[in-house]
Amino acid sequence: MQITLTDDERQTLERWARRHTSSQALALRCRIVLACADGLSNVEAGARLGVHPATVAKWRTRFAARRLEGLSDEPRPGVPRTITDEQVEQVIVKTLEETPKDATHWSTRSMARATGMSQTAISRIWRAFGLKPHLAETWKLSSDPQFIDKVRDLVGLYLNPPEAAVVLCVDEKSQIQALDRTARCCR
Repeated sequence: MQITLTDDERQTLERWARRHTSSQALALRCRIVLACADGLSNVEAGARLGVHPATVAKWRTRFAARRLEGLSDEPRPGVPRTITDEQVEQVIVKTLEETPKDATHWSTRSMARATGMSQTAISRIWRAFGLKPHLAETWKLSSDPQFIDKVRDLVGLYLNPPEAAVVLCVDEKSQIQALDRTARCCR
């Protein structure tokens, strides 16, 4: 089947084919249609563009049937989405504004139990929105009344250790990640 282009269609196809922001797939489809409009057969156009003649035939037929709209991707087959936008919003709000009763932060398993979704779904939502509830963004000062005295003692050991002494430090909360603790101490 011969492809005949209007001036507007030819200009649009040429622009899409050379535009840097076009996907490579769309640019190739445009070049295929332009080659077909120049009178090349499927085999000739395929050889010129480095694609199989069946690919040329597919896009020639789609363009002939639906013109420029025929060059866009059709919806892919697969299971329709089962998680609604409201459910995604519920997970995000719960992650950011609530904490579980028995923990300091949400895990994918605890959030899945709380929302009735799968652990995989929670993980995908968190990844899509860049949520990492297990990473501490801030830290709190101790409510221990002797905290300042203890800090002075420890910092004093580090800044002015006794001669021939060994100073050991044991972190009593090993699960807390040492994030955002790069600020220089007293000098």
